[in-house]
Amino acid sequence: MLISTRGRYALRVMIDLAENQGDGYIPLKEVAQRQEISEKYVEGVLKILVKNGMLDGLRGKGGGYRLAKAPEEYRVSDILWLTEEELAPVTCLARGAKPCRRAPQCRTLPLWQGLNQVIMDYLDHTTLADLMVPDADRPD
Repeated sequence: MLISTRGRYALRVMIDLAENQGDGYIPLKEVAQRQEISEKYVEGVLKILVKNGMLDGLRGKGGGYRLAKAPEEYRVSDILWLTEEELAPVTCLARGAKPCRRAPQCRTLPLWQGLNQVIMDYLDHTTLADLMVPDADRPD
């Protein structure tokens, strides 16, 4: 499993919005500057997140983006599933994979199934709130 740039940036953008949320919307430009990611790339990531209900977006003056829910309600696995084609460590465990004809005698299948379970449990039980810097440690 290799997480793409889009998946990594989606997590960074979501954490940034969570850490900087206030009463209003946060402009795309501010997020891009803080994360040192091009505005064009951030815009593409934000579109995916808005389309899938992770963020609220508002156009025009005073517009920008904000979380649609509290940070503790976002599982890392849900964010990554929006941006990654696959999270399984091997193709035979990928979503929609055809059953492997060698599965009954495959000596490594239990290893990959166990690894996949560990990965998914970890991502399912890690929230955006878990990744945020505590207020006391955040620079002004």
